[in-house]
Amino acid sequence: MEQDNSSPVSPNAHGESQFYMTDIVVERTDIMDGDMTFQNLAELWVFGLPGSSGAKGFALPEVSPGVWKMAESIELCGDVDGIDCVVKGNEGEDIGFMHLDGTKLRTATLQLKQGPRRTLKSFDFDGVHFTLSFDMAEIPPEAISAANDLPLMLDVSSIEQAVLAQERLSDVILEDHNDLLGRFSYLRLGAGFSDRPSPSGDDISHLANTISTLQRFWEHPPVGHSKGPTPLTGCRSQLGSVLSDTDESHATPQEVVKPPPKDNEHIPGLITSLGALFAEHFERRGDYSDFAEAIPVVHRAVKLAPENHSDLPFLLSTLGRLLQARFKKSRVLPDISQSITAHQRAVSLTPEGDEDLPELLTRLGSSFEDRFAHTNNHSDIADAIEVQRRAVDLTPEGHPDLPWRINNLGSAFQCRFDHIGELSDSYVAVTTFQKAVELAPEGHTRLPHLLHDLGYSLQARFRRTGALSDISQSLTALHKAVQLTPVGHADLPTRLQSLETSYKLGSEHAGPRRPFYCDLSDISDLVTALREAVSLTPDGHRSLPFILSALGHSLRHRFDNTGEYSDIREALLAQQRAVSITPEGHADLPGRLYNLGDIFALRFEHSGEVSGIDDAIAALQKVIQLTPEGHVDLPGCHKHLGDVLKTRFDSRGNRRDLDESISHYKYAATSPHSSRTIILSAGSQWVALLCHDNPRSPDILHALGPIVDTFVLMTGLEKAVQGRYAVLQEIQMLLPSAVSFACSLDRPDRALEWLEQGRCRVWSQLNNLRTPLDELSIHHPELAHRIADTATRLESSGFSQESTHITVSEMEKPSAENYTSGYAALGSEWEGLLKTVGAIPGFEHFLKPVPCSTILQHLPDLGPVVIINVDDVRCDALALLAGLDEPLHIPLPNFSLKKAKRYRRQLNSQLRAHVPRARGEEANTASDGNFTARGAGPIVKGGTVDVLRRLGSEVVKPILDMLAISVNPSSGKVPPRIWWCPTGELSFLPLHAAGLYGESESDSVMDYVVSSYTPTITALTDRVKNNLPIDESVAGLFLTSQPNAPGRSPIPGTTNEVKSIHAMAKAKEIRVLMHEGADIAVDDCVKHMQDFSSVHLACHASQKADNPLQSRFFLHNGSLDLATVLQWQLKNADLAFLSACETSTGEEKLPDEAVHLAAGMLAAGYRRVVGTMWSIGDRVAQEVANDFYEYLWRHKGDGSDGRFDGSLSAYALHHAIQQLRLRQDSADKSEQSLLTWIPYVHFGY
Repeated sequence: MEQDNSSPVSPNAHGESQFYMTDIVVERTDIMDGDMTFQNLAELWVFGLPGSSGAKGFALPEVSPGVWKMAESIELCGDVDGIDCVVKGNEGEDIGFMHLDGTKLRTATLQLKQGPRRTLKSFDFDGVHFTLSFDMAEIPPEAISAANDLPLMLDVSSIEQAVLAQERLSDVILEDHNDLLGRFSYLRLGAGFSDRPSPSGDDISHLANTISTLQRFWEHPPVGHSKGPTPLTGCRSQLGSVLSDTDESHATPQEVVKPPPKDNEHIPGLITSLGALFAEHFERRGDYSDFAEAIPVVHRAVKLAPENHSDLPFLLSTLGRLLQARFKKSRVLPDISQSITAHQRAVSLTPEGDEDLPELLTRLGSSFEDRFAHTNNHSDIADAIEVQRRAVDLTPEGHPDLPWRINNLGSAFQCRFDHIGELSDSYVAVTTFQKAVELAPEGHTRLPHLLHDLGYSLQARFRRTGALSDISQSLTALHKAVQLTPVGHADLPTRLQSLETSYKLGSEHAGPRRPFYCDLSDISDLVTALREAVSLTPDGHRSLPFILSALGHSLRHRFDNTGEYSDIREALLAQQRAVSITPEGHADLPGRLYNLGDIFALRFEHSGEVSGIDDAIAALQKVIQLTPEGHVDLPGCHKHLGDVLKTRFDSRGNRRDLDESISHYKYAATSPHSSRTIILSAGSQWVALLCHDNPRSPDILHALGPIVDTFVLMTGLEKAVQGRYAVLQEIQMLLPSAVSFACSLDRPDRALEWLEQGRCRVWSQLNNLRTPLDELSIHHPELAHRIADTATRLESSGFSQESTHITVSEMEKPSAENYTSGYAALGSEWEGLLKTVGAIPGFEHFLKPVPCSTILQHLPDLGPVVIINVDDVRCDALALLAGLDEPLHIPLPNFSLKKAKRYRRQLNSQLRAHVPRARGEEANTASDGNFTARGAGPIVKGGTVDVLRRLGSEVVKPILDMLAISVNPSSGKVPPRIWWCPTGELSFLPLHAAGLYGESESDSVMDYVVSSYTPTITALTDRVKNNLPIDESVAGLFLTSQPNAPGRSPIPGTTNEVKSIHAMAKAKEIRVLMHEGADIAVDDCVKHMQDFSSVHLACHASQKADNPLQSRFFLHNGSLDLATVLQWQLKNADLAFLSACETSTGEEKLPDEAVHLAAGMLAAGYRRVVGTMWSIGDRVAQEVANDFYEYLWRHKGDGSDGRFDGSLSAYALHHAIQQLRLRQDSADKSEQSLLTWIPYVHFGY
């Protein structure tokens, strides 16, 4: 048979689409046992093509074992009904035959914009099965009609289209080769390929074909055009000399710039197109030899281009990208440095206003970022951020590349966070990525990439903060990124791996078998998509193990939410297959083994299959063996192995399993590479097992140390106040448990240290920010100034009304000045300053947690301080007395957390029945001003009296007995003072009123002591230590009544209350100022509180449970909230009398944070505060206030003149309450009577 070797492509018929068979592959698809017949297929012969009298033969070189690939494409013209194909063997024998219907192929072919369509045909020969596959693509006539239309090709949506068009053009140009170089320089393929995401089904063979096409123009003259010199042959001669000169492949761009030849101005662009194609070929195939060809080619292009050549910036940018790509594989530093140099020169040659400048800046920033990641030179990442920000600033709104450039800016911040750890960078990165996603419309080609970067950034921040919202949002973003990524896409494995990691982190945070992401529709959609992806992905494809692993993880997660056991079985099969096709030594093998071990353990837990637990342990042990020390995932592996060993110990009782489990938990809890979540979970398990094995083991305290330290770190100043409160709600039970263990081991000193370190975190941090810097100022004034300045900014920012979500307007570009990231930066700056001070001799303990001995140094002389820890295991009191060098440990065996909760429920029930919701609800009060008979009656069993009696016998009496405090009615002396510091549920119970109240007898704590409360021990000792006299110029009392605040019930008694106090003050010649109702604005109220040492607020107040910082006082002209109060620094503040409701109630979700108005006034600077635990009656409030001030001024010291002194305020309140009790008891002894005086409490010194 005669073979026709003419061109396989017919001339273009203008006005008609051209259809091509491309990427033609023959593959042996039966099971190969290594002894293959027909290993050397030779040719594909095609019959029926127009212009051919016989068959056209095409070489079939073997590209891999059992795979043969044709380099050429075949055009199916409109008049071709069908073709016959014969596959020939190495000796010319016929191996296979098939007929292809041309009409059907053309009809079924998708338009160019939708990409080529893959077609498969099978045939057998002598028991061996082969498949012929090819792509069908259509090129519309407008894409190839004229040279002037070529710039349109820049806008095609896929690599395949551009390459196919170029392949077609190469043949058309054979007839009009004079325009060849101009047309290729217009295409600038290197500028666009790696910037466009790869569509589904793209193949590197197209690039190989394109490279071959270009090379053929100068390697072989076109048939029919070999006679005589032509522009093409001249160009080919020049290119030949250029391409042969490769000795400067590592020279800098400046060194290779020499005068270009004058023969053809298009040569640099043509060479660069070829070089960029080599680079693109590498990016898709991974063949390092492509760089060896590409970089010298583009170097020569730069050398040939004149300084003013319009394409020189593009040539330099292409060179920079090639060098950067080679650096990512070689890690040779000169490559990335030369890349930066090339990009810098490209930018410098591009004028302001040029539309290419933002893209050139983006590439320069990317190279800076890569060099920083390699060298950790901080100036590089600063340059990267600056350059990327400039690229964003130069990109107009609505530009299609704006989301991508914003994303690149976020990437630079994320890179800095990953390497340096500044949390503020993470906040900026997340916000920036969010903005990029927001601006990218649905269907944007880079949306999956943007979503992945956002998901990864949230994941990274979660590792640092432990905020569950971050990992949930990460999963949402990564879910969508994976769903939008086609099967076979080069980035699919990376996105699947990120999704798996977020699943894993979320599971670790939530704890064993606790669902943390419950959108079942999302999970089920992902499972369905991954199942389809598995079915479509051939064996041996690099993406298959990633897809299988992700499928297994998704099924496992769905099981956590549904309990459907079939998901476990399918997940196990998927993970086993993923492991089986992952070779030994592969970087992803440990992660896949971890997933497999997890599924084995889950199967054992739910089916009891004995082999499952052993298989799980074996898999996890191998994970640890394969994971290098210092790897971020290693602590989590140890923790999980500890879990599984503990499960087997519980099942079989093998002592070795217990010991190994303890060892793995210990590693996870103490590793410097552990996340905070891992430390807390592993540490808690470590403690539990130690207690199980030996409740008196000294190792228990060692295990508790990392837990408490992490508890403190998780509520650090990198978060604003509301963020710290959110974290505390999740982990607050850790602290009382640790303290309980310390008490059980007879270590009250450690218990006290932990209580002070972990309780009232916000108040303690605020106190630290206001620490006097006198001594530091003497030795290091500049450092002291920096600390003071940072403290002021932190305090102002931290207590402002921050938003929970940062938004960036359409006109804004992301910046570091947004609230959240700015606050995080201040927090990091503060921690850095503390480390600097701590390194100075003599300041090693500056603002660090203080030891027990220091806490005990400045206790008040007037009485003991008692802190009570309430845990579900045990309850203990620690009594602190001046002169003792350690706390007095008082166990409370008859009290428990369960009882505290029950007593609180009982008390709340009584309050609902007998107490109005707010002061002044006169519909609920009798004519004498007391509460009405609504619910009133005699003392009943199980009510308030029962709660007070049990508190007295189970809590207060054991403490007073141990302190040897008794009643001596004949002495006539005022009882000693005592400061209560309750924790947990006990914070909501009235210890100051505990005791026995009956019809005929009474034995109240008020008969023994004068009670005060303190949020922390340090809050009290600091007042004792710094008890400076009040400045005489501000000593005095500011009074305000607010009887008719809008939206609140009238409280007319406040007017009489304030007027009465004002009259007494005037009579005693006390400096006093009074304002009523509408005649004072909120700002004026604040000013007067700064001008007077003491304040009396007679008004409504409210505790806001969902946002404690919004708890407030209601004035006629506005409200005064706790967040505002906390921003004050009242250095001469003395007493605050809060004659309002619920000013010391606290927040039930944060019992140890004292989040109430009374504690806020202490934090603002007041030394003592009178508040209320619940609502008070209008008439009662007047009586208590009058008795209080009458006692205070009657007992003021000699020589005080007209100055106001609140130092006796605790005694004054004690006296006023006793007077109220006498009046109430003479009238009745009902539940209601008790509830009128119990709410009053005294805080502070």
